[in-house]
Amino acid sequence: MITHKNISLFFIFLLLLLVLLNFYTAINLLWFIAIVLIWLGINAFGSAQISSNYHVKAFCNNPLETEKKIAITFDDGPSEFTLEVLALLKKYDVKATFFCIGKNIEAHPEILKQIILEGHLVGNHSYSHSPFFDFYNAKKIKTEIQKTDDLLEKFTSKKINFFRPPYGVTTPSIRRALKITGHKVIGWNIRSLDGGTKNQSLIFNRIIKRVSPGGIVLLHDTASHSVLVLEQFLQFLQQNNYEVISIEELLSLNAYEI
Repeated sequence: MITHKNISLFFIFLLLLLVLLNFYTAINLLWFIAIVLIWLGINAFGSAQISSNYHVKAFCNNPLETEKKIAITFDDGPSEFTLEVLALLKKYDVKATFFCIGKNIEAHPEILKQIILEGHLVGNHSYSHSPFFDFYNAKKIKTEIQKTDDLLEKFTSKKINFFRPPYGVTTPSIRRALKITGHKVIGWNIRSLDGGTKNQSLIFNRIIKRVSPGGIVLLHDTASHSVLVLEQFLQFLQQNNYEVISIEELLSLNAYEI
């Protein structure tokens, strides 16, 4: 398996080998530079691809599922748009998982309460969702995760098991923090990109092209265009006989511990 540890050991071995060879014959400096750049490139790719399991094991779909069953997840709430999302989910009798940001829970506690009362699952999506989250050390990441857990557990009365890293980026520091907190990382294999574009047609077509049994869809409950796409998508699933099930059922994992 290609992991951060294995790749690091391999490239350290290559660099040491070049240093050793350099004692016997002159090695062009460009070789050293090329190896370091390739190493950095692999690290960047592995960190940015949550499904790579490069730093941590992430559950991004169920490849063994053969029936038309998928799960839907929402990131970055709760927000005022979450209420519209909840209304649609109720209309189509669908349950979802909401990965919540701690500071947004503090701003909209009543919405989080409604999410749980209506039978949806919640997970941890950090406290700040800072663009610099990937550069935090393990101690600071652990503090953010625990702070958000504390907020969520006021409503669930159960320990939170699911964590989704901001932007889907993983790092050695995140790995070390999760080793302490014990969270399961939940990724996705159907990314809508609704956080980066407002083009509803583009978002909708991107999702339906990727729908397959066992998939996990990533949407956001923070904008009006996402709500409009959600209704189109729920209609599509209904017309194509897809059943939306919970992350727990799809992955055979528990969202909470009692």
